[in-house]
Amino acid sequence: MMDQFMTNPFLFASRCMGGGLRRSWDAKETEDALNLRIDMPGLGKEDVKVSVEQNTLIIKGKSAKKSEDEDSSGKYTNRINLPEKIYKMDQIKAEMKNGVGVLKVLVPKIKEEEKSNVIQVQID
Repeated sequence: MMDQFMTNPFLFASRCMGGGLRRSWDAKETEDALNLRIDMPGLGKEDVKVSVEQNTLIIKGKSAKKSEDEDSSGKYTNRINLPEKIYKMDQIKAEMKNGVGVLKVLVPKIKEEEKSNVIQVQID
């Protein structure tokens, strides 16, 4: 199972989410970024929160509206573990257009030339 996580952590995350209603989401990785697309029908921009805690992308949504359609109401929570030496956690961007119910998240990658195991220390 660990090998499967290392080769595709997003597939692992989608299979290991516990409880709650599962929503449709898609992850596409390019040379420059990880692009996530999460279907959140019935939720508006004001109903969704995106945060990062200890290299974990947390996406939460809660509908304040009561609806007869169970798929478009209630709570949504998803956690995706992101390797810290691959992605720029402080530059994540999210976009959601009201009325569409689709959240798009862009997680930029650290470019090869930006990676460094050497940290220069200032001498005073």
